[in-house]
Amino acid sequence: MTELLTHTPRTAPPVNTADAPAKTPPAAPSGTRRRLGPGRAVPFGRLIGPVLVVAVWWAASATGYLDPRILSGPGTVLSTASDLVAGGRLQDNVLISLQRAGLGLFFGVTTGVLLAVAAGLSRTGEYLLDGPLQIKRAIPSLAMLPLLILWLGIGEQMKVTVIALGVAVNMYINTYASLTGIDSRYVELAEGLDLSRAQFIRKVVVPGSLPGFFVGLRLGVTASWLGLIVVEQVNATSGIGYMMFQAQQYAQSDVIIVGLVAYGIFGYASDAAVRAAERKALSWRRTLAG
Repeated sequence: MTELLTHTPRTAPPVNTADAPAKTPPAAPSGTRRRLGPGRAVPFGRLIGPVLVVAVWWAASATGYLDPRILSGPGTVLSTASDLVAGGRLQDNVLISLQRAGLGLFFGVTTGVLLAVAAGLSRTGEYLLDGPLQIKRAIPSLAMLPLLILWLGIGEQMKVTVIALGVAVNMYINTYASLTGIDSRYVELAEGLDLSRAQFIRKVVVPGSLPGFFVGLRLGVTASWLGLIVVEQVNATSGIGYMMFQAQQYAQSDVIIVGLVAYGIFGYASDAAVRAAERKALSWRRTLAG
């Protein structure tokens, strides 16, 4: 062993580096690195699709491919909208529709979130609430319209209730799924840290359920506009849907298009507002949405 430790190995003869072939580094892959994501976001890129639809509509109307008796052109719709605004008819109906949709959305979101929290954080609440709400999900809110008219009449209370029911179901399903999908290890960690119930909800439940909450909110906003379109054509005396129903009786397709455009603008704007709030509240996440 001592000889192995004290033995000095023979040095190798010097190598003439000039005669040795130079080692070439491995060739870099040709082309740029493949990107698998959706790509870089473009400011206001979501407006490209709607603008393209309007451009095609305008071109088809200008070239005569679109019969104005079937679908009025954008120029006619703009002129009609200007006349409706000048007479005060459009803004009055829009304000009433926004009030109905806003009230239905508020009551629906509040009810859906409270039910989801009660069912998601308690076995007793889950056993009592989840079954009936899953059954309600299979029954469209609009299918309950005759029964709600029988109970509540044809006034504003019935209209707001129909909208709220559609919103509440969407809010419940998505928020409840997000709550029950929280990793149980976070619950065990909270128990190990001896967090109170309030601290557990604030630090674990709320951050874990926010993604599902915003998905439900986006679907709820859409449900509020869908419900509004229907209830405003059931013995209503005001609102965008009533204005469209009256225009149908007089074959005024331009007024109908104005109402559809108004619904579309409000739906798109409300969805964009929810998206903006979601990006701000969940800024800590890195997702494909950017």
